[in-house]
Amino acid sequence: MSEVGKFAYVTGGASGIGRAVATMLVGKGIKVFIADRNTEGAKDCAASLNEKTKNMVSFGTVDVTDWESQIACFEKALAESGGRIDYVYPIAGIGERIWLPNDPNKKSGFVKPDLAVLDADLNGVLYTVALALQQFRRQEPDSNGFRGKLAPVASVCGFYCSPTIPVYTAAKHGVVGFTRSFGKYLPEEGITMNAVCPNVIRTNISAPAFYDLLESKGILTPMEGLIEAFASMLGSSSVSGEIFEVGPNGGYKIRPAQDYMDVESKAAIDAIYGRSRYMQRPAGEAQ
Repeated sequence: MSEVGKFAYVTGGASGIGRAVATMLVGKGIKVFIADRNTEGAKDCAASLNEKTKNMVSFGTVDVTDWESQIACFEKALAESGGRIDYVYPIAGIGERIWLPNDPNKKSGFVKPDLAVLDADLNGVLYTVALALQQFRRQEPDSNGFRGKLAPVASVCGFYCSPTIPVYTAAKHGVVGFTRSFGKYLPEEGITMNAVCPNVIRTNISAPAFYDLLESKGILTPMEGLIEAFASMLGSSSVSGEIFEVGPNGGYKIRPAQDYMDVESKAAIDAIYGRSRYMQRPAGEAQ
């Protein structure tokens, strides 16, 4: 079914994965709002895409770690869209940094850890999701029966072990866990959420030399696989709560969650679902 007339909001859309997703969406007739902390980059990306379209792309500045900044940018997108947003892509993020200095000469005192990666890659995603959900819940279902769709970017570090980038790994595990859990509930409200988890892909997070090295070894993940995964979620797809792994060989694979240890463990998780469902019910609904 045609996607013409739909509207998408993409954080981190000025470059890398976000720009590739925005390009794919515009190619399917979807209007796009690019939200990025790099205002000039977002402006240039919008201008480039609009050269091939009829003003399909608009942009705004956002710091995804700041709630007020996210509200301001999302409201600008709503004004551009005419009051409805169909797709939201929380893609903006940063790479690992030294979260705790390893200084054997420091004999006293304690250094506060740098948790900026959690702020951007986990809390920032949750802020964007929170905005999207509140808007989706105000919207009527579209012709496919959906109020809206969410597709954050996580990473294979969300389920593989990566010992030297622990905070980035923790953030991506958070996004994976959030998507696998909440994404299974959201269809009850006519909303879907899935996460795309690429292996190493060429973006601005690392130095070009690192990507060149991986490419020479044949282990750099092509962008095309990610775009295929994102595109598969559009339109009438009812898939939700799934993790789409994208690796160096291209394409994508839905990565299932862990099996239950035994039937008793599953029964306990099912009980938690029932016990906690009231937290998701609309305000005023009988508990």
